[in-house]
Parts: sequence; structure tokens; C-alpha cells
Amino acid sequence: MKYLIVGLGNKGPEYENTRHNIGFKIAEKIAESLEVSFNTTNFGLMAEGKYKGRKVFVLKPDTYMNLSGNAVKFWMQKENIPLENVMIVTDDLALPFGTLRMKMKGSDAGHNGLKSIQESLNTQNYARLRFGISAEFSEGRQIDYVLGTWNAEESEKLGERIEKFSKACLSFVFAGIGNTMSAFNGK
Repeated sequence: MKYLIVGLGNKGPEYENTRHNIGFKIAEKIAESLEVSFNTTNFGLMAEGKYKGRKVFVLKPDTYMNLSGNAVKFWMQKENIPLENVMIVTDDLALPFGTLRMKMKGSDAGHNGLKSIQESLNTQNYARLRFGISAEFSEGRQIDYVLGTWNAEESEKLGERIEKFSKACLSFVFAGIGNTMSAFNGK
């Protein structure tokens, strides 16, 4: 069985440590756990590994957030990965910092990366793991906030949260989405 885990983010050093790039950070932690490295390929950086006998592709798209769907669709088709074996990891303003929320389907909730994936796949029925980044910004400052870096308190807790999220993604690969949602949601 093959699985595709896609961490959403934006390429470039100016985005590296921003809230919007938490998907990339979680993808990097998953690759580290699998003891594999990322290589430049079509539509981004890809790490390939095995987890409990299952082949896992971990993708960091280089399409920028708004075109993430192109990368997801390409790799699903290239590797013949069914939709139920795809997990998208992204940030979420509607959740308190560090909150883990995994869902089997849902709307894009205004997230441009999820919107692109929905348009490319022509469905909302794909698994997604949302990392709460909270909404601690004043009116009109959303872009600055999501493209801003973590504050001191968040930075202190970030490593542990990234570890938890990477474990949830690997649980999805082995135990399936239902069991993983029961074990990890809200934690």
C-alpha cells in the first residue's frame, strides 16, 4: 500500500519559520522519523520511506500555497495513490495554538491551499490534519499574522506539537483515519 502525506507551506527562506509553513515542518519531522531525506522532484521536495511495511511519500510542494492542488494531483496519479491514502497537513486559524484536528472531509474554510486541492481533485473528501495557529491578530492583519513567525511562548511548545502531529500522520498510515482521529483529535 502507498500513502501520500503532503505538508503545505511556501518555498523560500522568507517563509521557512512562519505559521503558514507548519505543514512543511511536520513533513520534515515525518521524514526524520522515517530516516529519509527530501529530494527535489516534480512539484516540490519528496521523501520516500517505509512505515510498518507501507510505502510513504512525504511531499513539500514548491508550487506555493495557492497552487498546492497541482502537486497533490500529480503525485496521486504518478504513484497511483488512492484518495483515501492521502493526508494533507495544514495550518488553521480557527483552532487554538497547537490543537490537533484530523478530519476525513470538509470545506476549505477559506484556506487557499485546501481550496486549490479541492479544485484539482474535484472533491472535499480527503483527509486533512489541521494545526491550530489561533487568530491572535487585529482586524486586517491576517496575512501578516499567518506569514509571521512564532512568538516566544509558541516557539517553546512547537517541538512537542510537531512531534505529536508527525505521530498522528504515521498513525493514519498504519491504523487508518478513524482510529487515528479517536486517538489524537483535540490532544
